[in-house]
Amino acid sequence: MKVAICGLAVDAVTREETLSRIERAVSESRAGTRRRALAVFSANVDMIAKAARDPAFAGELAEADLLLPDGVPLLWMARGLGARLPERVAGSDLVPLLAARAARQGFSLFLLGSAPETARRAAERLARENPGLHVAGTLSPPLGFEHDAVGRERVAEAVRATRPDVVLVALGAPKQERWILSERERAGAAALVAVGGTFDLLAGERLRAPRLVQQLGLEWIWRLAQEPLRLGRRYLWEDAVVLPLYARAAWQRLWRRER
Repeated sequence: MKVAICGLAVDAVTREETLSRIERAVSESRAGTRRRALAVFSANVDMIAKAARDPAFAGELAEADLLLPDGVPLLWMARGLGARLPERVAGSDLVPLLAARAARQGFSLFLLGSAPETARRAAERLARENPGLHVAGTLSPPLGFEHDAVGRERVAEAVRATRPDVVLVALGAPKQERWILSERERAGAAALVAVGGTFDLLAGERLRAPRLVQQLGLEWIWRLAQEPLRLGRRYLWEDAVVLPLYARAAWQRLWRRER
């Protein structure tokens, strides 16, 4: 089921349902019955703001096979619009669970994006915490590679050469979503999952907010306190466009009910 939130159609799924979809994609790919890779994206307040400013990006998010609710505010917004999202499905929660599932079921992961040392440490942690996990490889593409057709092809071929089942893509939005859509056939994986800054957390380069802060929907304040220069403009200015968008959606719902 899809839930409409400020122009995005977000999937009402749990973490377990998401893992099952990815595992099924791997099984179908190995059996030769899957036609194209599963594209898994995430939605949060920042993604809503980016999509509002960039209609092309909004269209690309709509092409995802799964658009996950990554952010407690989305759960609140859905509830305010008369819908329900069962739980938050954040990449930072999903990736460790996916690694554990991959280790048990024998499928491989490839880590694409972030700095070379960061990706390496993230892969090492996943392998250490999940004995038997097959990490097919890691790759940190050079800056600007997405603007060059040859560069994109080289990255896709490097990934394909390792024959991964699932590719975790940490290139930042909208770069990671656009790469997945353009290379989902050439990368040779069963599923491609956009995971944002998850590698930084796994590598210990950023600390994740305490559980209570996450549950209160205040994780953005925690992140802002850690990286005020990088995130200040985004959180305090650019993402503010979501407020009038949500107010308009709530008013339209109320107006329809009154009619």
